[in-house]
Amino acid sequence: MSEANMKKSILRAYAPASIGNVSLGFDLLGAALKPIDGSLLGDEVDIEIAEQFSLVVTGRFADKLPPDPDSNIVTRCYQHFIAVLEQQGHAKSAIPLLKMTLHKHLPIGSGLGSSASSIVAALHGLNQFFAEYFGKIPFTENELLLIMGELEGQISGSVHYDNVAPCFLGGLTLMAEHKEQVALQLPMFENWYWVSCYSGMNVSTAAARNILPKQVSMSNTIQFGRQLAVFIDALYRKDEKLAAAMMLDVIAEPYRKSLLPRFDESRAFAEQHGAIAFGISGSGPTVFAVCDNIENAKIINQWLTYNYIQNDTGFSHICQLDTSGASISHS
Repeated sequence: MSEANMKKSILRAYAPASIGNVSLGFDLLGAALKPIDGSLLGDEVDIEIAEQFSLVVTGRFADKLPPDPDSNIVTRCYQHFIAVLEQQGHAKSAIPLLKMTLHKHLPIGSGLGSSASSIVAALHGLNQFFAEYFGKIPFTENELLLIMGELEGQISGSVHYDNVAPCFLGGLTLMAEHKEQVALQLPMFENWYWVSCYSGMNVSTAAARNILPKQVSMSNTIQFGRQLAVFIDALYRKDEKLAAAMMLDVIAEPYRKSLLPRFDESRAFAEQHGAIAFGISGSGPTVFAVCDNIENAKIINQWLTYNYIQNDTGFSHICQLDTSGASISHS
C-alpha cells in the first residue's frame, strides 16, 4: 500500500478472548475462543496516521480502564514498539505518528485474557502497519510473542504466555518458552464446543495467584505432569475420551473456586448434563464447560446464563476454538 493511501486508511487488528491454563495446564496451555453465533468476543485496535500520537478508548468496558491514556497498556505497546524501531535504525523523523483506538469489548479481570487481547491487537496491528509502511515486517512471529509476554507481565506481575500465545496464534497452544519457539500449536477436536460463562464479577490475576499455596505436593506434581503428558499424547492420537479425562486442575482450582460463587453447583450441573470437562478459565471468574455435541452445550449455556451470572455485565457464549487467532482488516 502506498504512503498516500495509508494516510487515508485505517488498519484494524482483532484479537480473540482466550482460556488460560485449560484446567490441566497451569501457565502452560491456552485456547482461543470464537462464539458460534458470530458475535465478537475479543478486543479491536484501529491504527491510522495522525499529526500526533493519541489513544481513544471506546466499547462496552471502556469505562473500566484508567482514564489517563498514558497508563493504558495500548499506549505502552506503542511506546515500546517505536523505541525498538528506533533501535533497529529507523530515524525518528521517518516514523509516522499514529492515532490508535481501542475498542474494549472484553471485561477486565474476567479470566478471558482481557489484557492479552488488547496487547495482541495493538502489537499485531503495529507490526502489520509498519510492515506495510516500510515494506519490511519489523518482527517475526516469535519475536512479537516475546514482546507480548513482556508487556503482559507488566499487567499481571509475571511474564506468562498462556493468553497472548493462543490469542495471537489461534487454536490450542502449549508454552515452550524457548527463545526461538515461545509456543507450539496443538491439534484439537473440531466437534468440541466450549461453553464460556463470565459471571460479571472481577478477579485480578494477582489476587488469584496470591490464594495459591507457595509449594505443591509431590503427588500433585506427579499428577500434573502425567495429565499434561497424557493429554497431549491423546490429542495426537485423536483419543477424545482420554483427553477429556485428563482435564482436571489439581494445582489452582481447589483454591480458586472459593472466589467463585456457585462454582461447585455449576460443575455438578454441567457434568450431569453431558459436559466432558469443566473448569476455571484462567484466574476466573469465567468458567468453561466442554461438550462433544451442540445439544448439551445449549442446555449448559442456558443454565449458566440464569444461574452463574451475577449481574448485568455477565454473559455466556457457546464457542469453538478460534483457529485463526489475531487478524487484520482495512477500511
